[in-house]
Amino acid sequence: MYDYIITGGGPAGCVLANRLSENPDVQVLLLEAGNPDSNPLIHMPAGFAKLTGESATWGYSTVPQKHLDDREVWYPQGRVMGGGSSINAQVYTRGHALDYDEWANEEGCEGWSFEEVLPYFCRAEDNIRLNNRYHGADGPLKISDPVPHRLTSTFVRAAQQAGFPYSSDFNGETQDGFGYYQVTNRNGKRSSAAVCYIKPVMKRSNLTIITKAVVTRVLVKNNRAVGVEYSKRGSKDVYQAMASQEVLVTSGAVGSPKLLQLSGIGPADHLRSLGIDVVHNLPSVGENFHDHMDVFLVSECSGDYSFDRYKPLHMNAWAGLQYLLFNTGPVASNLCDGGGFWYADPEARSPDIQFHFLPGSGLEHGLKKIRNGVTLNSALLRPKSRGTVRLRTSNPADTPLIDPNYWAEEYDRKMSVEGFKLAREIMSQPAFKPFIKQETMPGSELKTDEQIMAYARRYSKTDYHPVGACKMGGANDERSVVGPDLRVRGIEGLRVVDSSVMPRIVSSNTNAPTIMIAEKAADMIRL
Repeated sequence: MYDYIITGGGPAGCVLANRLSENPDVQVLLLEAGNPDSNPLIHMPAGFAKLTGESATWGYSTVPQKHLDDREVWYPQGRVMGGGSSINAQVYTRGHALDYDEWANEEGCEGWSFEEVLPYFCRAEDNIRLNNRYHGADGPLKISDPVPHRLTSTFVRAAQQAGFPYSSDFNGETQDGFGYYQVTNRNGKRSSAAVCYIKPVMKRSNLTIITKAVVTRVLVKNNRAVGVEYSKRGSKDVYQAMASQEVLVTSGAVGSPKLLQLSGIGPADHLRSLGIDVVHNLPSVGENFHDHMDVFLVSECSGDYSFDRYKPLHMNAWAGLQYLLFNTGPVASNLCDGGGFWYADPEARSPDIQFHFLPGSGLEHGLKKIRNGVTLNSALLRPKSRGTVRLRTSNPADTPLIDPNYWAEEYDRKMSVEGFKLAREIMSQPAFKPFIKQETMPGSELKTDEQIMAYARRYSKTDYHPVGACKMGGANDERSVVGPDLRVRGIEGLRVVDSSVMPRIVSSNTNAPTIMIAEKAADMIRL
C-alpha cells in the first residue's frame, strides 16, 4: 500500500516524486511506461535530434488534419524517464505574466495568477546567471546560458536591424524582443526532470520507481480513486497498486485524458460506444486540446557555416570526439540557442509569435535535406483552434485519436502567415548577406498569403507543446475537468498534474510551466 501513486515519469511526475517523498513518513510509487533515461543520447544536448524514433517516444501521429490537406502530423511524445524533458530542445521559457492572470481571472483558476505562480518558477530554478525577483538559484533545475553559434549571433543582430528590440531575459520583466534563450542544460549535459529531480533522490527508501510500467486504469471505488492497474512490458500479467491518499495522473498532454477515459471517466456516450463501463460521466475529458503549430523557413548557406557541416561521417566523428574529451562543440549545443517573441496581431495584448532559430537544417520531420542551411521557426502562441483526444478502442495498447484541429479558425491562419512574414523579414537583413545563398523552403517565389498558406498546409508541424485536454477551471466551469486544486471533478482522491490541465496554452515552450504546475501541486497535496 502506498500513500501516493504517480502515473507517469514525465516532468510533472518527477517533480511530484521528489517533493512528496521529502516526507519520510509517506510511501510514493512512481510508474513510468518508458525505459530509464540510460541512453547516452538523452544526456547529450544535441542528442534529441537522434531520439525521434519509438525508443524514447510513443510514435504518435495525429488524425488527418482537415485544415492541413488532411495530413497526419508526426506527433512525438516522450516515453522515457523524464518524459518530454528528456527529449526536448531544452529551451527554457515560461510564458507571459498575462497568461497566468487570464487563468486566474478569466478561467476561474483561483491561486494561479502570475504573482502566485512566480515563487514556484523560482523554487525550481538553479539559474547560472540570474538571481532576482524573477529567478532563483537554489532549485533542482539547472538553467544556463548557451555558447551561441556564430549564426545565432547573426540572427540576433539581424532582428535588431529589422527594428526589433534586444532582450536579455525572456523570463524577466518583459517578454518582447529577440536574443539568446536560456537552456535546461549545464556543462554539456541535459538538465532533464529525471536528472534534476529523480537522480538525487533515487535511494530514498520511501520512493519506489518502476519503469516499463504502463498504467492502464485508475481503480475507483465509491467515487474515490483507490489505486491503479498497470502492465509491464514483456509480461502478460496485470498488476495492481493501491493508494491510501491519492492517485496523481501525470501521464502527459495526451496520456492523461487517455487514461481517464480508459478508467471510465469521460464522455459517457464515447465510452459506451467502445464498451467501457462509465464510472463518471465527465464530458470535458479530452476536450479543449490545443497546441502551437510551427510554420518554418529554411535558407541555404553560401558556405559550410552551420551545424550541417558536421553531417559527413568524419566530421560527425570529430564532433563526438570533442564532446567526449571536453564536453564542448556541436554535441553540447541544444541546436536552438536563439529566438524571440513579437507581434503578428498589432492589437495583441502581448507577443503572439515565438521564433526559434536553428543554425542547421533537416530537423523538421519529412523534409528534403540540403547541404548546409539554417531554419527559422515561427509559431502562433495563442491559437483559437481547439481539438480533442479520444480513444480509438478500449485496448490500452492502441494509440489514441489525437486531433489538435490545427488552423480550424481563420484567425489562426491569418496570424500564422503574418508571423511567417516577420521571419522572412529577419532573414532578409544585411547581417545574413555574407552567409545566406537563398531561401529554399518555401522559396522566395512564393509571395502571396495564399501561397504561404498552401505551403504551411503541406509542411507545417507541431511545436511539441500540446495542452488542455484535462482543463482546469473554476467551480462553475462546465468545460473543466479539474478545479484549481487539480482534483478531478466528481472523484475523490484523484488529481491531474501536468500540461493537460492548462486551460489556455502559455505563450512559450511548455516544459518550465509544467514543472511549475507540479511544484505548486506538491504544496497543495501536502497541505
